[in-house]
Amino acid sequence: MSVQQNDFSKWYIDTIQKADLMDYTPVRGCIAFKPDGYELWERIQSEMDRRFKETGHRNAYFPMLIPESFFQKEKDHIEGFSPELPWVTEAAGEKLEERLALRPTSETMIGHLYSDWIKSYRDLPVLINQWANVFRWEKKTLPFIRTSEFLWQEGHTAHVDEEDARKETMQMLQVYKEVVEDLLAIPVYDGQKTPSERFAGAVDTFSIEAMMKDGKAVQAGTSHYLGTKFAEAFDIKYLNRENKHVYVHTTSWGTSTRLIGAMIMVHGDEQGLVLPPKMAPTQVVLIPVGPWKKKPEIMEKLDELYAELKSKGIRVKLDDSDQSPGYKFNEWELKGVPVRIELGPRDLENGQVLMKARDAEEKSAVSLEELIATVENELTVMQTRLFDKAKQFRADNSHTHVNTLEELKAHIAESQEAGKTPGWILGGWCGDDACEENVKEQTKFTTRNIPFDPPTEKKVCVNCGNEAKHSVWFGRAY
Repeated sequence: MSVQQNDFSKWYIDTIQKADLMDYTPVRGCIAFKPDGYELWERIQSEMDRRFKETGHRNAYFPMLIPESFFQKEKDHIEGFSPELPWVTEAAGEKLEERLALRPTSETMIGHLYSDWIKSYRDLPVLINQWANVFRWEKKTLPFIRTSEFLWQEGHTAHVDEEDARKETMQMLQVYKEVVEDLLAIPVYDGQKTPSERFAGAVDTFSIEAMMKDGKAVQAGTSHYLGTKFAEAFDIKYLNRENKHVYVHTTSWGTSTRLIGAMIMVHGDEQGLVLPPKMAPTQVVLIPVGPWKKKPEIMEKLDELYAELKSKGIRVKLDDSDQSPGYKFNEWELKGVPVRIELGPRDLENGQVLMKARDAEEKSAVSLEELIATVENELTVMQTRLFDKAKQFRADNSHTHVNTLEELKAHIAESQEAGKTPGWILGGWCGDDACEENVKEQTKFTTRNIPFDPPTEKKVCVNCGNEAKHSVWFGRAY
C-alpha cells in the first residue's frame, strides 16, 4: 500500500515540508508561509481580486479587534463562533472595560459601520471585499487546511432587496467555482448547505465542495444570503424610493488559504507536490547535465532558452548549482515544478533537450527549434490533464447506490477492507436535522451540500426511509 493510501496525513505533512511551503511557529495552530507557499496564495488572490473588481466590488479594510457587545447583537452568530474566539482582555497593563475578540469573520464590525454609511437607496448596493487574516481557535489543526490563524478574503455587500442580494450570493459562488476549477484544476460540486451546516447567522449558505485523494471533503468556498438578520441587529436601514425606512439585505462570502491545502491533496502523488501550471511559482526548470562545466556552450544555450521562455511570460528558473543532477531532479520534483528540461553535451550535439512533465513517467526528446512552442503547449495540456484526472477520481469515488444507513455502513466497511476510500455518497434526506445528525454519529459522514445538479434524484431518506426532500452529498470532511 502506498504512503498516500496508508497514512495520508503523514504524506501531506511530509509533502508541504519537503516542498518548503511553510514552517511551524511557537503559537499553536499558527504557521509561517514561506515564499513559495505565499506565492501560491498570491496567485489565488490575484485571480480572485481581478474577478471581484470586474463584478463591481472594491477592497477595503476593517479592524481586527471586535467588541464583545457586537457579537451579542446577532444571537445565532455568537453561538456559532463563541467556542473558537480568542479574546484580548488587557492592554498597556490595564484590564479592558470590554473584551475584544480577534475577528473570526467581520459581519458584526462591518454591520456596525454600514449602519452609518448607508442612508438612502442611492447608497446601494454596497459591494466591498476585504483581504485579511482571521482567527478561529481550532482544537485540531492541519497546515493550510485548518489553522488557528489563516488568510482569506471576505466579501460583504448590502442591497435594496432580497432579489438583488440573492443574485449577488449566487454570482460570487459562481466566481469561486470558476477560479477553483480553472486556476487550481480542482473540480467542485456546487450546492446549498443544510441548515445545520450553514453559516452562523445566515438565511441560506451555498458552497463549493472538493474531494481530496483520501476521499475526504474540503469546503472550498462559501457564499451566504444573510437576509435582514444583520441589518436588524445593527439597524442598517435606508430611505427607499417610496420615502420609507427599510432594512437592507446583506450577503457575505469567503475563500481562504485552505485552497492551497486542497490543491496539494487533490494533485499530489507519491513523490510529493504536483502543481497545476497556472499556480506554480516556477513553471519550468532548466538543468545542465553531464560534464557541462567543461562545456560553456551548454550554459550559453540554457541562458538563451531561459531568456526565450521568460519573454513568453513563462516562470522559469535555471539551476546551475553544484548539486548533482539526480539531487536537482528530486528537489524540483518535490517542489512540484510542472516541466523539467535537461541539456547535456550529447543533447546539444543532437540539437535537442530532454523534457519531463511532473505528472508523467517518462522523459521525451524535443528539438531545440520546437522547444518553446512545445513547453507552452505542455503547460496548457498539463493544466487540463490534472483537472480531468481529479474529475475522474471524484467520479470513481462518488457513489449513488446507497439508499439506507445500513447500506452506507456496509459500503464503508467494504471500502476499508479493500483498502480504498469510501468517498462520498449521494443520499436522500427528509429534511429532519435528527436524521442528518444520526448519520453523522453512526458513520462520521456529514452533509457536504445539496447539489444544484445531482447525478440522480434520491427518493427516500438514507436514515429514516421516509420520502426524501433532497438529494445530498454525504462524506467525511476536513
